[in-house]
Amino acid sequence: MDDSACTILHVDMDAFFALVELRRHPELRGRPMMVAGTGPRSVVLSATYAARATGVRSGIPTGRARALCPGIVVVPPEHGLYSEVSDQVMSMFRDVTPLVEPLSVDEAFLDVSGAGRGQGRPVQIAIRLRQRIADELGLVATVGAAATKFVAKLSSGLAKPDGLLVVPPGEVEQLLRPLPVRALWGVGPAQEKALLALGLTTVGDIAATSRSWLVKQIGQAAGSKLHDLANGIDGRSVTTDVAEASIGAETTFAVDTADRRILDRELLALADRTARRARAGGVRGRTVALKVRYDDFSTVFRSVTLAEPLDLSRDIHAAVVGLLDTLGATRPVRLVGVRLEGLVLPGEASAQLAFDVDPMASLIDADWRRAETTVDEVAARFGSAAIRPASLLAVSAPRHDRTRAPRVMPGESPDGQIRHNGLAE
Repeated sequence: MDDSACTILHVDMDAFFALVELRRHPELRGRPMMVAGTGPRSVVLSATYAARATGVRSGIPTGRARALCPGIVVVPPEHGLYSEVSDQVMSMFRDVTPLVEPLSVDEAFLDVSGAGRGQGRPVQIAIRLRQRIADELGLVATVGAAATKFVAKLSSGLAKPDGLLVVPPGEVEQLLRPLPVRALWGVGPAQEKALLALGLTTVGDIAATSRSWLVKQIGQAAGSKLHDLANGIDGRSVTTDVAEASIGAETTFAVDTADRRILDRELLALADRTARRARAGGVRGRTVALKVRYDDFSTVFRSVTLAEPLDLSRDIHAAVVGLLDTLGATRPVRLVGVRLEGLVLPGEASAQLAFDVDPMASLIDADWRRAETTVDEVAARFGSAAIRPASLLAVSAPRHDRTRAPRVMPGESPDGQIRHNGLAE
């Protein structure tokens, strides 16, 4: 096999949080275990493959995880530790090549085209990198190698767990053609439904259509992009010099509060504002972050990276409430903040093979999106105070709203414009 053109690697750490915890708790090896908070609304942040075999996966409520896998071991998250180990992983990537584009704490693209003769062919580089991660960190990395980002990321998904899949240009067509249309990067439930209605059920169907016909059916941007991807065309390069954008909002209470109802309500308000800004900017966020400052001015940050980028207040609120649960007993809080990080265009959503898409859940999501889009339209016409979630009509704690004054977040310019990251078209 000639892998000389497969110079883009997508490296994805398997069950990252869970395997980091197994280094500290070797007695749990082989047992179903998940990293999650202990609150009733917590979500699974990571799960071992023994747990995944029972249906437990990242992002589902912990209550559902317990129902799927009675007796599953729950380990509270240690985000500082995960960040530290992530830095070690990224450092190993940069030992191979300076061209590293992190996508989250546990995955990145690497361009090894300039790695030099001493490191060998791309497949040899990938093998040694996986071995080094296993030997020095006790972790597992899956690697996809290809000539393009799209095929490399798709390949790593197909190779999981603990695998390596190399797809030379001459084998891309054979790989792509039989896959369902939802395998294409950015095809979610709504677009999948539209493509199926056109009689396009596989990637090969899209590749075989004319570009002009596809553009006429689904629009210039989406049609051109999907036609290119279906034919294995993806001109994006590995980008290292573009800062990841983020958007968010925070509120300082006039009176410190430990009332969980007030905190939840305030987080909903912040999630709503953050979601509106994301939709207004035409972006979604891969990572949801929570900031909490207590009455003694100590500040903690928590974040979770989910399978699909978000821009709905319902989803953002659910994520930050789950993160708040991980903090345990509530102390008096002075400030709370919500932030979306790792911003991408809607078309840059995860390329995972979503074979287990729940049709009913997809319909509910579509209805919710229509509702929030309608809210955007009303707010644009009559002001943001004209419409809001009903639960926000309840009396809340006094607060100083930090989002009323101009505030430059990382990834924004002073005029408030959002800068897209390197995955933008």
